[in-house]
Amino acid sequence: MSTPQEDIEHENARQDVIAVDADDTELDLVNRLEAHTGDGIRHRAFTSLVFDGEGNILLAQRAPDKRLWGTFWDGTVASHPVEGQSQEEATRERLEEELGITPDQYDDLRLTDRFEYKRYFENEGVEHEVCAVLKLTLSDRSLEPDETEVAGLMWVPYDRLDAHPEWYRQLRLCPWFEIAMRRDTE
Repeated sequence: MSTPQEDIEHENARQDVIAVDADDTELDLVNRLEAHTGDGIRHRAFTSLVFDGEGNILLAQRAPDKRLWGTFWDGTVASHPVEGQSQEEATRERLEEELGITPDQYDDLRLTDRFEYKRYFENEGVEHEVCAVLKLTLSDRSLEPDETEVAGLMWVPYDRLDAHPEWYRQLRLCPWFEIAMRRDTE
């Protein structure tokens, strides 16, 4: 468990997220660390699902030093837009920062879903988010991952991942990705 001094020094304590109501209407800016501790504060987030042209999804393993869900596998990238930034703009930015994916590698970025969820992670914190789901298909699978953000990458058949979660249990998937996938394939 982190100490109060570690929390003050954590990089998340220097950032804000957008607090929202259940309909994703902006309420206020709140400290990112505060939004993810205690009972959490509902805030805006996104997860982006990156596909190739053959039905595979790119899973990205979160870096081990991530405060929440470090080493868990995510549906490519997830983060929080900043004030004044659209979900699409935030997705483009995170794709380039985390994986080196540039807009010339896709042309079909689209918002496909939005849901609210709340999950606690060990004794470290909580996610209480209204999470937008964005999808895109790469025409060029070239990647340049940032190792401070991404520990591993894996292309996985999306339909098989959904139909046979027991085959992938050892991957420990992030909860927001599991929810997004379940909602997408229902």
